[in-house]
Amino acid sequence: MGVIIIREMVGTSPRSWSDAARQAVATAAKTVRNIRSVEVVKSSAEVRDGEIVEYRVDLKIAFEYEE
Repeated sequence: MGVIIIREMVGTSPRSWSDAARQAVATAAKTVRNIRSVEVVKSSAEVRDGEIVEYRVDLKIAFEYEE
C-alpha cells in the first residue's frame, strides 16, 4: 500500500444512518477510485414535529493515491 488520502464528507438519508453512509460512499465512488475504508465520525439527525426526517453522518473516506 502506498499513500492514503483522507477526505471528509457528509452523507444524508431519510431512512437511516447506515443508508446515509452508503449514499456518501456511492457518491464518492463515482469520481474516486481505490476507496479503502470509511470512518463514521459523527451521526446526527434533523427532527420535525417530533420525528426524524433526515439522518446525517460525517465521514472520513480513505482512498489510495494513484500516480
